Amino acid sequence: MAPDLIEIDIDEIVSTCNGDLRGAVKALLLVNEQLETELQQLYAASVRGGAIRPGTGAVH
Repeated sequence: MAPDLIEIDIDEIVSTCNGDLRGAVKALLLVNEQLETELQQLYAASVRGGAIRPGTGAVH
């Protein structure tokens, strides 16, 4: 990702949190936690040979 785009993304995230830097960091940590959970589910499904429907976490 280009440095200018990173700066724009940072500004958008902070703006979404009404300029609250602590709130922006908290939001990013929560999103990261969710992504890590989804990644663990994908790894588990791949080991079992299953599939996960995107956004649901449901293995079928």
